[in-house]
Amino acid sequence: MSKKKTTCIMIKFIKISAVLLLTFFISGNLYAQKNQKSKKTYKKTITKKVNYRVPSKSVKYKKGKRKVESVRKLPTKTVVKYKGNNYYYSNNKYYIYSRGAYINIAPKIGFRIKMLPKGYKTVNHLNRRYFWANGIFYYQVNNEYEVVEPEIGTIIYELPNDYSKVTIDGFSYYEYSNVLYEKIQYNGTRAYEVVGFIDQ
Repeated sequence: MSKKKTTCIMIKFIKISAVLLLTFFISGNLYAQKNQKSKKTYKKTITKKVNYRVPSKSVKYKKGKRKVESVRKLPTKTVVKYKGNNYYYSNNKYYIYSRGAYINIAPKIGFRIKMLPKGYKTVNHLNRRYFWANGIFYYQVNNEYEVVEPEIGTIIYELPNDYSKVTIDGFSYYEYSNVLYEKIQYNGTRAYEVVGFIDQ
């Protein structure tokens, strides 16, 4: 074989090798980028669970502040006595009276009422049976119904109308009456799981 022919074959071999190396490099880069994107997307789908109790100062309300409802009069009200103080229960909500107005509050754990609100639902979790009405969990104690904290992992299928959206450490949750919920899929249905509580 002539020297010229050998040189031509060598040049062709080098060119083919260079093309193969370039193709391999580009493919590897594309795969790495694709992998990075998929990892990023995967991370976004992971939801961080909040601690069992969260201080109120670490909770950010998406509308800037927590909703506060106050009214001058309550058409019908029941006095709820708790630790020597008077609170007021009306239309499935709890209030304190201050400066000429009734201010809606999250009910304190331990408040008791004699009749469950209309439209309540039964919520079972492990061995506990709750009665849920307008975002408040009750537990039967003798002939009364006491406001209680639900257990972590308790699942409901709807939120009360005036829930709030909050963020904690950059993650989003739903809040009502100091209970934090996370949206989940449960048996193919949208639901909300209790994941923590806000300490006031």
